[in-house]
Amino acid sequence: MAPAHHHHHHGPKGGTQSWADAADPFARAMSAAMERMMVDMHAAPPTGDPDQDFLAMMAPHHEGAIEMARLLLLHGRDPLTRQLAEEILAGQTVEVAAMQARLAALRGPADEFPALGGTRGSSPAR
Repeated sequence: MAPAHHHHHHGPKGGTQSWADAADPFARAMSAAMERMMVDMHAAPPTGDPDQDFLAMMAPHHEGAIEMARLLLLHGRDPLTRQLAEEILAGQTVEVAAMQARLAALRGPADEFPALGGTRGSSPAR
């Protein structure tokens, strides 16, 4: 059974075509990347903590952008669009790593929060 939400665009003759069913390999790959991103964004159940929930959804959102940029680099030809895709790939790879690291820290035990001055937590070994 097909997903309930399809992304459609109107072709030059006015017909409606699904991205997932397009003859164009780029369109099909983009559709698959978007579907994967949406599944991954909804994978973590809401915790009630806006910080954790934001990070849990934004990391896969940016991973989706990275995949879409990668697909453009495989299929696209315009030099300026390719440059933009390279910048998205580089910048959002760093952002995803930062989001994942912060999410791991927020999910850790409360006594592991680093204090601003570094004075909380376990005392240094003597």
